[in-house]
Amino acid sequence: MSTANGKEEDLMHNTTEKQAKVASVKSPDASVHLISGASAGLISAITLQPFDLLKTRLQQQQHASQTEVRTSIASELKKLTQIKDLWRGALPSTLRTSIGAGLYFTILSKSRTAWAQYKKVYGGESEQNLRSATSVLPKLTHLENLTIGFVSRAIVGYFTMPITVLKTRFESNLYNYNSMYDAVTGIYKDTGGDATKQGSIRNFFKGSVATLARDCPYAGLYVLFYEGFKNDLIVSLIPVSLTGNEQRSSIINSTSAILAASVSTTITAPFDAIKTRLQLTNETSIVKTTKILLAEDGGFRNLFRGLSLRFGRKALSAGISWCIYEEMIKSNFSQDLFMNKERLT
Repeated sequence: MSTANGKEEDLMHNTTEKQAKVASVKSPDASVHLISGASAGLISAITLQPFDLLKTRLQQQQHASQTEVRTSIASELKKLTQIKDLWRGALPSTLRTSIGAGLYFTILSKSRTAWAQYKKVYGGESEQNLRSATSVLPKLTHLENLTIGFVSRAIVGYFTMPITVLKTRFESNLYNYNSMYDAVTGIYKDTGGDATKQGSIRNFFKGSVATLARDCPYAGLYVLFYEGFKNDLIVSLIPVSLTGNEQRSSIINSTSAILAASVSTTITAPFDAIKTRLQLTNETSIVKTTKILLAEDGGFRNLFRGLSLRFGRKALSAGISWCIYEEMIKSNFSQDLFMNKERLT
C-alpha cells in the first residue's frame, strides 16, 4: 500500500515539476506579438504599396509578351496622373497587412513557443538547442518551421480573404471604386452579368483556394528558409567583431528575411498570377484559369508575370517587417509595457 502511495506521489511530483518548467519558460505576451506584427505590417504595406499596384495591373493583362511586360511598367506609370495614384488601394492593403501580420505573427510565435515548451518538458530537448543566437523566438527543426508557418498562414489567410479581394479590386483599373462602401457593395452584387443570380457573400472569398495555395506554401517555405538562414548560414558569416551585438542581430534578421522571401516568392509565383486573374474576372476554376494563362501570348511565362515586382516587394517587405518585428518583441519598451511574465534577457 505504501509502495503504491509512493509511486502516486512520485507521479504527482513529476507532473507538477513538468508544469512548473512550462510555466517558467520565458515568452512574450500575446499582445507583444500582435502589436509588433501589426506595426511591422502597417509600415511595410504603406511603404511598398506601389509595387502591389503595378503588379496587379500587369497580371490583369489579357495578352502580353515578354517585351511588352518590360515596357508595360512604364506604360502603367504614364497612365497615372498623380504620384498619389500609386497608393490606390492603400487602405484595404494596410488593413489586410496590419491585421493579417499581427494575427500571423501572434499565432506563429505562440505556436512555435508552445511546441518548444512541449519538446523541452516532454521530449527532453535541452534549452540550449532551442535557443536562437539572434532572436528571443525558439529554434525548431526545418520540418517544424515549415508546418507551423503553413498552418498559421492558412488560418489567417482565410479570415482576411475579404480584405484581400477588396485590395485586388482597388488596385486594378478594371473597377473604378470611389470608396470602401462602393467596393463592398460592388463585390457583393457582382453576378458576372447573369441577371438571374443574386449578390453573394461568397464573392468575398473568390480565389481563396488559389490564394491559400500561394500563401500557405509561401509562409511555410519562408519560415523554413528564414530560420535556416538566420540560425545556420548568415549567423556564421557575420562575426560579432565586425559589428556590435545589436547591429549584428538586425543585419542577420534582415538579410535572412530578404533571402528567404526571394526564394519563396519565386517558387510560389504561378499561384499569385492565377489568384489575381480569378479575383479580377468571372472565372472560378483554377485549372481553367491556368489553361487560359498558358494559351495567351507568352505561354508559360504568364505564370510568372509580375514576378519582378512581387519579388522586390516581398523581399523588401520581409526585410522591413521581420526586422521591425524581431527588434520590437525584444525591446525594453515592449517588454516593460506588455510583458506579463519575467522580462527576457
